[in-house]
Amino acid sequence: MDTRTDDLGPVALTSLVWGDPDDRGRPLAVLLHGFPDTAHTWRHLGPALVGAGYRVLAPFTRGYAPSGIPADRSYHVPALMHDALALHRVHGGDDRAVLVGHDWGAITANGIAASPANPYGAIVSLAVPPLSVMNPRRDDLARWLRILPRQAGLSWYTLFNQLPRLPEQRFDDLVAHLWRRWSPDHDPTEDLAHLAAAVPDEARKAAVIGYYRAQRRLRQTPARYQSLAHEWTREPRVPLLYLHGADDGCLDVRWAGRIGERLPAGSRVAVIDGAGHFLQLERPDVVNARILEHLHVGARP
Repeated sequence: MDTRTDDLGPVALTSLVWGDPDDRGRPLAVLLHGFPDTAHTWRHLGPALVGAGYRVLAPFTRGYAPSGIPADRSYHVPALMHDALALHRVHGGDDRAVLVGHDWGAITANGIAASPANPYGAIVSLAVPPLSVMNPRRDDLARWLRILPRQAGLSWYTLFNQLPRLPEQRFDDLVAHLWRRWSPDHDPTEDLAHLAAAVPDEARKAAVIGYYRAQRRLRQTPARYQSLAHEWTREPRVPLLYLHGADDGCLDVRWAGRIGERLPAGSRVAVIDGAGHFLQLERPDVVNARILEHLHVGARP
């Protein structure tokens, strides 16, 4: 594992790198983490993809050190999409490239899957399905309503993160609590240490919490991202692999059971037993195998 920093214009992103990022003969894989997490969440998948012939970039997304705080202070989903598209361009990605996202990274990947600007040949989302397919349908309204009360209780932190300053002041307690609730059988000690290094001060904490605050202020999306502003909530245009932990304490697993028929042909949905929200860390054997199968590749000996 190495690191690489790329100046993408509004922000410089530092990525963990597996494989030779300059080997254009290998297809590119870009792995996007979520909250409250870092690029180290891909420490199992990155080597597996290298073994299958890819070169892998896992950026610390904007605001998470050692990446920069964006000059425009935008944490809107179209800004996150802009960064993923820019990494594909800067690193000479082609239609063999794969984009994998977890949590906010999944929201970003789902948005790119819905965009005509998508250059990635394959997209994988973990733990958060496309928002469009979570909407109620007339023939499925009863099931949707049964999920909603529990999901509202699980999502309390999204409202808490709208408060001024308090989320920053209680950040360490908040993230430790969320890791315990979201993946109750996973020991988060290593991951919380990585998070503490990536979010060391109040400015970084405000940046990370800013992902939640920005979505309430979509009209303030900077002009450079406006071409993507109306795409991220639309239905995917390309097949997806969607994976969800059976014991996810963040997003009710029942969402995974009602989205498959609403995804494009060729999509796959799987629930991973013995895993919570951070399924790529809890069941890397199963998650890696599912992703490699979807990409029609296998690990090299």
